[in-house]
Amino acid sequence: MALSELPLGYCTNVHPGRTLAEVEAGLDNIAVPVQRAVGRPNAVGLWLAAPVIAEIERDPTLLARLRDRLTKHGLTCYTLNAFPYGDFHSARVKEKVYLPDWSSPERLEYTARCARALSRLLSDATEGSISTMPLAFKAGSRTPDFLARCGDNLLELVRRLTRLRDETGTTIRVAIEPEPFCLLETTDEAVRFFEDLFGRGARSGMEDAARRHLGICYDVCHQAVEFEDAAACVESLHAAGIVIPKVQLSCAIEVQRPGDDVAARQALARYVEPRYLHQTMARAADGSVLRAVDLDASLALDPPEDFAKADLWRVHFHVPVDAETIGPLRTTRPELKRALAAVAGLPYAPHLEIETYTWEVLPGESPDLVRGMAREIAATQSLIDAFRQ
Repeated sequence: MALSELPLGYCTNVHPGRTLAEVEAGLDNIAVPVQRAVGRPNAVGLWLAAPVIAEIERDPTLLARLRDRLTKHGLTCYTLNAFPYGDFHSARVKEKVYLPDWSSPERLEYTARCARALSRLLSDATEGSISTMPLAFKAGSRTPDFLARCGDNLLELVRRLTRLRDETGTTIRVAIEPEPFCLLETTDEAVRFFEDLFGRGARSGMEDAARRHLGICYDVCHQAVEFEDAAACVESLHAAGIVIPKVQLSCAIEVQRPGDDVAARQALARYVEPRYLHQTMARAADGSVLRAVDLDASLALDPPEDFAKADLWRVHFHVPVDAETIGPLRTTRPELKRALAAVAGLPYAPHLEIETYTWEVLPGESPDLVRGMAREIAATQSLIDAFRQ
């Protein structure tokens, strides 16, 4: 099976979207110029935050206006990012991005409303995908029935997605996105959770529907930070009958032999910033993995002895996917290539989306967003095209 033939695009959580007006401004001022710079049709993975969903539900003409705007600009939308619920561009997001979690009715309602909106935004496509958060952040206390409540909400979502499919003929698949330090972060954790969830679905006659409507969003950056092998991840999910509706094409920061490379650690310290969480993993010589929940200046400049002796660090900081090096730092772009090769072997074609949402917090001068994103799309399209030759 080849990779998706749908237009490649990017996730719009890269620019503010707290109101519909901001979403539309992002399309006009960023997405359209990016498409013009790339010189071929692009897609946009819309991020419609909860306030935007509420806004368009209060006035049904607004969603039609958004669809018309996409059509006018020649932009395709077949996927949404429903991971960030609220303001993803506030001064401090960090662990707040995981709220509300999947045990809450708010997360269920928001995701179901996103699915209905996407069903109306799809043009010729009859299948859409929505990425969502990996149940919850691991830190903090939870009740013993927490996972059961998450499962209940996900199965209720399946019921609603099934009704939506019956009403519209459109299949919307919701893809849980594992992330470091979350309840689902490794592929093994995801497989165990889904096996239990599908088992619960089977007892209520919903297993087939659950397998059709729920799956994994494979974020390449996240699994690279976990030091997971892309081919093994994809094969494990496929063997377990867990679909991958969506792949987020993203790269992490990598530091090789950090204890010996002071210049690289000094460069890494410039990536410490207050908005997003930058989970940091270090692989020791014996293969064990050390973990830090967030990158700070102390970790970068004066790391603990075990971190300093590690062979390799990887940091959850989404950096431009066309770069293999950034000054003295490396990126995990080789992992991106391996992930595309693994996904290309599936018997179906997941949606592909570039997700570099950190342009605003990259160190140094403000980047040329349009030019940078156009480079990302062009470089990634070249990788995809190589699989078709």
